[in-house]
Amino acid sequence: MEFLDLKLQYKNIQKDIDTAIKGILNSCVFIMGKAVTDLEEKIAAYCNVKYGIGLNSGSDALFVALKALNIGEGDEVITTPFTFVSTAEAIVLVGAKPVFVDIDLKTFNIDPNKIEKKITNKTRAIILVHLYGQPADMDPILKITKKYKLYVIEDAAQALGAKYNRRQVCSFGDVGCLSFFPSKNFGAYGDGGMLVTNNKKIANYAKMWRVHGAKKKYLHKFIGDNSRLDNIQAAILLVKLKYLNKWNNLRTKKALLYTQMLNNPGVITPYINPKCTHIYHQYTIIVRKRRNELVHYLKQCGIPSIIYYPLPLHLQPAFKYLKYSAGDFPMAEQASQQVLSLPIYPEISTENQKKIVNRIECFLNKK
Repeated sequence: MEFLDLKLQYKNIQKDIDTAIKGILNSCVFIMGKAVTDLEEKIAAYCNVKYGIGLNSGSDALFVALKALNIGEGDEVITTPFTFVSTAEAIVLVGAKPVFVDIDLKTFNIDPNKIEKKITNKTRAIILVHLYGQPADMDPILKITKKYKLYVIEDAAQALGAKYNRRQVCSFGDVGCLSFFPSKNFGAYGDGGMLVTNNKKIANYAKMWRVHGAKKKYLHKFIGDNSRLDNIQAAILLVKLKYLNKWNNLRTKKALLYTQMLNNPGVITPYINPKCTHIYHQYTIIVRKRRNELVHYLKQCGIPSIIYYPLPLHLQPAFKYLKYSAGDFPMAEQASQQVLSLPIYPEISTENQKKIVNRIECFLNKK
């Protein structure tokens, strides 16, 4: 059994994927190109924003978003400690300081009730993470950011297609950041990412930054970098985009089946904010006791599982200089000790889901 079986996905759309790749090979246009432009337009439309700028990764999208907003040395940016490292990494790389706010243990997203007390006169922005495919609680957060005139960056690397109040993620903030890493619910066959925005100035900055700060070839307005989404990846993603809503709906059905079957007091199944449409990039449960033992047991049974994330960012060695300590963010720390993500993808069989649940039940029911 695979945690994520991309071979099955490829098999189902192989003809279209092979045709798309062959088209790029025949054209010999590998860097940028029409497929990139088409994808940018379609992803922007999908997110209900004006501009999409293809980049090398979701990490680059976060970095460029901060740079485009002129955030740097002396500034503070609020974010969650319970996320992948690139969220806070981008803040550090532009010279600003990450300021962590604890999560709501029910949703695993930043707790709106704890944001305001972390705002100082140095706070410039907040990076919200729509973790596991469920949007952050936008209404109270946007009320706070409007009050303090803060920029809002949406890290939607795990959430393309998720909605809050029937509105697509990436349409709320100043900038939305997407990742097309292969394991994402909308993944390429290599690295890739995109920045989306309604702000033309931000879009133009990102377009120039990805080609070394140049608007015209060999005329560099500022120091940028090389961060282009290649044409082959864009062509692949254009094929996959046609299936995205179908795949997200299938993920939801698979997740609901898990939730129906996992009826054991030893685990807590995902909570869904009534305002949200969760797309289940991950199906993540809380295991009340002996989580690590369960991981080992499942592995012995041939069942993969993954812990996203085993150590919150404030306790990572890379952020030691921020001088946070164990106990500073108890909900994030508890989550890191109890979360477990189970295999979920559109093609996973009911038989395999039943096997997974059966093994979990066997373990939990042991004295």
